[in-house]
Amino acid sequence: MLSERLLSTIIHEMTENYLKLDPVDDPMFPPAKPGQKTMLYLHVPFCERLCPYCSFNRYTFREDIARPYFASLRQEMRMLADLGYDIESVYLGGGTPTVLIDELCETLDLARDLWDIREVASETNPNHLTQPWLDKLHGRVQRLSVGVQSFDDGLLRQMDRYEKYGSGAEILDRIGEARSYFDQLNVDMIFNFPSQTEDILFSDLEKIALCGCHETTFSPLYVSRCTTKNMEKVLGKLDYDKEYRFYQIIDGVLAGGDDPLFSRATLWTFKRNGVAATETGADGASGPIIDEYQTFYDEYPALGSGSITHLDGHLYVNTFSLREYNEAIAAGHMSVMGKSKMKRRNAMRYCFMVNLYKGRLDKQAFKREFGISVEAGLPLEMAFMRANRAFETDDAERLTLTPRGRYLTVVMYRQFLSGMNNLRDQARSVLSGPERELLFGDGKPA
Repeated sequence: MLSERLLSTIIHEMTENYLKLDPVDDPMFPPAKPGQKTMLYLHVPFCERLCPYCSFNRYTFREDIARPYFASLRQEMRMLADLGYDIESVYLGGGTPTVLIDELCETLDLARDLWDIREVASETNPNHLTQPWLDKLHGRVQRLSVGVQSFDDGLLRQMDRYEKYGSGAEILDRIGEARSYFDQLNVDMIFNFPSQTEDILFSDLEKIALCGCHETTFSPLYVSRCTTKNMEKVLGKLDYDKEYRFYQIIDGVLAGGDDPLFSRATLWTFKRNGVAATETGADGASGPIIDEYQTFYDEYPALGSGSITHLDGHLYVNTFSLREYNEAIAAGHMSVMGKSKMKRRNAMRYCFMVNLYKGRLDKQAFKREFGISVEAGLPLEMAFMRANRAFETDDAERLTLTPRGRYLTVVMYRQFLSGMNNLRDQARSVLSGPERELLFGDGKPA
């Protein structure tokens, strides 16, 4: 698609300009804004298998490295509390946050001691949808997102996930057993694998319908400059024309028709109809469960090696070196290695993209934030979307999307996340010695 390529170029330009790291003088976050509640992202960079397409900060799991890391993470949480941050929710990503369940539980219990936590969301892998993980997570985690990627055994073998995480049938059974332990169980899927066929995709969609999950996320496969070569070697070359067809199938099967089984929460997150949008947390307080933390909060602190914080128009990137991270925390300060400031035009682009990704842009809110209309602030972007018939509603108050507009926004968001992966590549490129081997090794336990 020509429009897909043009849009990819626009977002590439945005991320290249926006996601450049400058050195920092003070390796601490700025103090919290008084009276502002926010979420906390915690990064746990350990996996039992390193997937060939993943560019997040992750290392092959070793217990002797992971336990000291969790201790440092808890100390960094205490530093954040001393800076005055008022945390109301926690999101744990990775890596695999559940890789050491006792350390994870101690970390979550500390979070509830430090702050009035309403809810916790965590990622996991299918092999942890068993005991003792389920009992330990019950009550501590309200939303669990399990990285399935596909139920197809052939794809699972290609990704080196079959042996460790189980067959598609085994994973399907575990989801059915696990869903009652959580307010929301999300099944995380990926589409547009090079060897994925329409038959495989329809089979995955059928299993999502049958498994009883409260929610599913179907994100397109996206890579970085660092991971492209390895991903193509293992999985094959990406076909973006196929991505367009696949997204139309996913959106139509899950959220199309007169009586859809799911509704769109964002353009690639779908909630099962009949499941309340607001749940009651472990403390009895009610509120929306986090779907995707990047779009739920405008800014938030992020802790752990390789984490990326959004605060006051800046990105703060923590060191990707586990050794440097532990040393910084032991010395009594955070491990920020660089920051990047978002220019005003890119801030408008980011607002435009994220709000459309959530399905609706409030034009008046945009004007209040930037002092200018979206048409005046982003004339080229608006002209492009209008020329491609992207807007179903385009009046003085709001923008909503046509089916074609939904896909074009998926392209924008996919390219932005790919740009974030390139930022991670910058931070990771300085690693050497044992850490580089741990990161870029064969992906199997040491």
